[in-house]
Amino acid sequence: MIDLKNFSFAYRRTNVFDGINIKFEKGSIYGLLGENGVGKTTMLKAISGLLRPTAGTCTVDGFCSFDRKPEFLENLFFLPDDLPLPDDATPERFFREFSVFYPNPDYQKFEKIAAELHIDPRRRFKEMSLGQQKKSLISCALALNTDYLLLDEPTNGLDIPSKSDFRRVLAENLKNGQTIIISTHQVKDVETLINPVVIISNSQVLLNASVERITEKLYFQYSTEQNPGALYSDMVAGGYVNVLINNGMGESQLNLEALFNTVLLNQDKIRTLFGQTENSNNNQ
Repeated sequence: MIDLKNFSFAYRRTNVFDGINIKFEKGSIYGLLGENGVGKTTMLKAISGLLRPTAGTCTVDGFCSFDRKPEFLENLFFLPDDLPLPDDATPERFFREFSVFYPNPDYQKFEKIAAELHIDPRRRFKEMSLGQQKKSLISCALALNTDYLLLDEPTNGLDIPSKSDFRRVLAENLKNGQTIIISTHQVKDVETLINPVVIISNSQVLLNASVERITEKLYFQYSTEQNPGALYSDMVAGGYVNVLINNGMGESQLNLEALFNTVLLNQDKIRTLFGQTENSNNNQ
């Protein structure tokens, strides 16, 4: 389990997080959502031990992340959005040389995923587009079989078919008990993958809840008309999606983009509705 307790972080005088409490339980694909610059990458770097909290703690299975002990590092892989790559290396060479630091790498799995993502693992990185490089690294990340996998903006640089392939490959290759955190501001790219949903803004965690909990508390109404009583409304094909407080209206289909905007525009109401204080945000 990943556990941030009273976690704060600041770059010089700029607060990024202020005393938050959040846990990421094992065996789920979390969506870490937020606008650009709100701290998604900072949180992933702190979890992977690349940044020290200015206050509070960040632990993974009881290990202090910033200590970066081998027993901790071998069970976690962080794929940043802008990982520098050696021009003359190939994905195959990259995986073989990098995988020695991990206990359960699977080369056949790497080749299988690369093929499903339409990547030639023997082609040099410098001959690839940004999207091809990103898909090569996703293949490596999944084939390492770590208990924790942190993906920062994994769909950046991918075209529409590749995004579909990414969602399918991730769902098919999820290791039993593995925890994946996908950080993104492109919410539609991960809508069918993630559960629970975490939304952050203004140094706080605004929401950390399962899809079941969200649809229990909020009702996503698809209508030809805008609902004046909605927390949020937006035009979609054929009419509007209206987000309302679910007062016994039953189940509805989650619209992640509408949820994201609803939370940002109704922060106090959402905290009250989900029983979350500003600094206490655990899965519900």
